Amino acid sequence: MRRAGFLASAPAALALAACAVGPNYRAPDTPSAAAAPFVSATPRIATAEAPPADWWRLYDDPTLDGLVQEALTNNEDLKVAAANLLRASGVLAQARAGLFPTTELSAGDAWGMAGSQQLLAALSGGKAEPAWLGAGAFNVSYQVDLFGRIRRSIEAAKADAAATAETENVVRVTVAAETARAYADGCAFAAQAATAKENTALAQEVLDLTRRMRDLGARSDFDVATAAATLDQSRAAIPTFEGEQRAQLYELAVLTGRPPSEISTAAAACAVPPTIKTPLPVGDGAALIRRRPDVREAERQLAADTARIGVATADFYPTVSLTGNATSAGTSLRQIASAGNFTYQFGPLITWNFPNLLVARAEVIQAKAQASASIGRFNSVVLNALKETEQALTAYDAELSRHAALADNVTDNERAFELARVQLQDGSISFPDLITTQRTLELARAQLAASDQALIDDQVAVFQDLGGGWEDAPPVVPHKAP
Repeated sequence: MRRAGFLASAPAALALAACAVGPNYRAPDTPSAAAAPFVSATPRIATAEAPPADWWRLYDDPTLDGLVQEALTNNEDLKVAAANLLRASGVLAQARAGLFPTTELSAGDAWGMAGSQQLLAALSGGKAEPAWLGAGAFNVSYQVDLFGRIRRSIEAAKADAAATAETENVVRVTVAAETARAYADGCAFAAQAATAKENTALAQEVLDLTRRMRDLGARSDFDVATAAATLDQSRAAIPTFEGEQRAQLYELAVLTGRPPSEISTAAAACAVPPTIKTPLPVGDGAALIRRRPDVREAERQLAADTARIGVATADFYPTVSLTGNATSAGTSLRQIASAGNFTYQFGPLITWNFPNLLVARAEVIQAKAQASASIGRFNSVVLNALKETEQALTAYDAELSRHAALADNVTDNERAFELARVQLQDGSISFPDLITTQRTLELARAQLAASDQALIDDQVAVFQDLGGGWEDAPPVVPHKAP
């Protein structure tokens, strides 16, 4: 009775005594300087307001909004990330299954005779005859998580799943930014093609003027040839920009989960890149670290690697299981169901693999080294996030200043060209001066158009480095397995 009572109370006693070996995880501290505003966020380009999750809506472009939403739903890289997250969830479910007992039910029928039949026949002077022997068994085994092996495994799997979810968010951020960038670049290349056409029209005007002046004897055939060469140079730039625009439309189609042949007609019709004319909402460094999914992923990976130290440490200790089984056998269903043929056992099973302690020690060393590397990786990701954002803001600030200077340069060169054209006809300047002024104006226009593209690329880079775009994204359904 005392032994039976001990066996009955063993699970409760073991549960009370159970403890998880290995270190308990504590999230690492972030640099105190991260809480300060960004040093490059001058009032001219940025505000301390937190950026919205759907930052692309700041451009107030319905076509862009629709393309980003389509990409966040249908992008193939996102479907791969969603499948990886589904797999991580399955690994977590498998780890949690260790908290429950395992059961086995078996039954069989075989031709022969049992040893008990032969013994009874020998004692009675008879002869044992072979017969069909039926047997059934039910086994139960429950591993008591005395040293936290299972709990640490669940902890690691849970953190791994969370890290995988953040990896998916990294892909979301990238897809949203690349979609916005491809759309904006397509619009910008269309605008640059239009600028090249304006320059071509300008060169055509100069050529026509030169021919008229030659016919009047005021210019030479050499001047006409020079003006024609300038026209050819201006015309040659158009196909390049049109080809670049087409390439971005193909990129945009694939980002939204479509073949390149199915380009967006709305995107193809865009001729002016979208812009944000107000300072960008960027928040501060502390919000950045909380929001950036790569930082969150690194933190969860550190938590998983810390938990795996406990999994490895548990190998130093014995494994305790509560096992039970019930069996019955006989030559008929009546015999199988008879209480006399029914046997059962229940009790603890302790296993301890002494020869593998050296292996366990090596595994603990590996787990600690991996956790140490994860700490370094987390710190590196945090610093890199701050650096990338500061660099993006600096680049945007510099391009904004350059764009303003280029806009003034275009205005000044347009006035200079008009004066040169008039003075050429008056004879106060030479023809090479006009061609030089024309080429300078064409270059200024091309540089300003290129700066328009650089500005929005820098804006998108700022928002991408801020880590937004995943918070309210629609769920992605991975492809079904074959």
